[in-house]
Amino acid sequence: MDFAVWMSSLGRKMGIEATNKLLCGVPSARQWHATWTILRCNGRKYTLIAPDRQDRIRQLFYDYIEMYAARDDRLTGRFSDNFSGFAGSSDVLIKDRAAWIKVTRQDFAQVPQRVRIEMLDIALQDLSADVVLVTAFFHIHLPIAEEVLSRETARLVLVFRLEANDWKIVHSGISIPYVQAHGDEIYPLQSLRERNATLEALVQERTEQLQSSQALYRQLTEDTQDVLWKADRNLVITYVSPSDERLRGFKAHEVVGHHVFEMFTPEGADVVRKLMSAKPEIAADGTPVGFVTFEVQHRCKDGRLLWAEVLSRPERDAQDNLIGFHGISRETTQRHHMEEQIRQLAFYDALTQLPNRRLLVDRLTQAMASSQRSGLYGAVLFLDLDNFKALNDTHGHAAGDFLLIEVANRLRAAVRAMDTVARTGGDEFVVMFREFDKDRGASQVLVGSVAEKIRASLAQPYRVEVRSAAGTVAVVEHHCTASIGVALFSGETLSQVDVCKFADAAMYQAKAAGRNQVRFHAAPE
Repeated sequence: MDFAVWMSSLGRKMGIEATNKLLCGVPSARQWHATWTILRCNGRKYTLIAPDRQDRIRQLFYDYIEMYAARDDRLTGRFSDNFSGFAGSSDVLIKDRAAWIKVTRQDFAQVPQRVRIEMLDIALQDLSADVVLVTAFFHIHLPIAEEVLSRETARLVLVFRLEANDWKIVHSGISIPYVQAHGDEIYPLQSLRERNATLEALVQERTEQLQSSQALYRQLTEDTQDVLWKADRNLVITYVSPSDERLRGFKAHEVVGHHVFEMFTPEGADVVRKLMSAKPEIAADGTPVGFVTFEVQHRCKDGRLLWAEVLSRPERDAQDNLIGFHGISRETTQRHHMEEQIRQLAFYDALTQLPNRRLLVDRLTQAMASSQRSGLYGAVLFLDLDNFKALNDTHGHAAGDFLLIEVANRLRAAVRAMDTVARTGGDEFVVMFREFDKDRGASQVLVGSVAEKIRASLAQPYRVEVRSAAGTVAVVEHHCTASIGVALFSGETLSQVDVCKFADAAMYQAKAAGRNQVRFHAAPE
């Protein structure tokens, strides 16, 4: 898509002001023609996916927002059968699509009139070929007289997954820092009205009593869920809002006067050091930048660790000298864990926790590139179990799963930390070795020794747990061997496809030779 056409399309969807804000860091249209585009705005880094794919996901997202705002029941048709989600007023994970549809319709029934969504920011992240994460920040304006909810910044996370050529919503999580709903409410309308009335009376009372703007500032920060903080130029905390005590358990006097790094884990402190060494408060042209955003683990008084997103901004005096920092910290533990789970699903086999085909391809690409530079041989082993189907047919898939997990454990124990063991499907496994020797013959001897060790290990009897229909568990001894094919690679011009094809062909030669064998692909003449 032409850059100008895309800009025009985005402007119609998001509004000119929001579009300019999102694209403020794009120096030229030429960048748009890259496969991947990196945008920066107010210190935040955005990774945009390819134009056609991005337009599709973005349109699905805006269709979702429009149907939700219009209270359109067709929205329920967008949810995957394997849906999970968190409702805005609950911390309970809903794992049933029918239950989520019920919650959605309950939401529409409680507030049947159209709601207004004031979009603040949106980011798309391509997690894999069939999984895209969309994160959006916005204000919700309900068709009632209230001033609490509409001032809060809501965060919506939608995970789209490609299912049978159609993108479905597989997860939805909305985070709004307000109190819990009552009874069968979705929005806490009763609490909002009560809290709004209380806050109006409280603001009136405090306005009459407070004599300085600093006192007013500190009083108002007591009502926010996020942690507001200030630090001097040496990163020593000079102020922290009372919400930090609710979040981490530390009273203000236990934090003020201490270094910022004491709030973080050592790994979190390293993240901040790297940001400071890169001088993020100064742009490339020498002008000050806005907020810098990063996510690190925080320490709690009771020993717990939590994840929080930190927005930090430098403070300067009239002479433009750096005098300190101020910012906001918001807990993101649940979001962080969800993103880790999504990554686990995208790159690891759910049964054995071994890398899947997608991650294997990535690691093999790196290994072959390293081999070309060093001249050291690497190897790929294809393994296929010889007597697996009989176990499945006799004792069921649960017994087969038990054996596959044991095979994965034996393979892990037989390789080095730098090597990769992957499950590519069914009873098929791949082992990728790195950095043997520059001599092919010596490397083949080393690989052959390890392959024989693996073959012998997998040939040992398996004690498989078998559960009967009545629930009793019996242990069955099962004998299962593996046929192994090996292909070496080094600084040659072989492609990744060729290496895998050669290893696969050698594995079939091992099967043809009577199984429980190791066969090498012959070196080209």
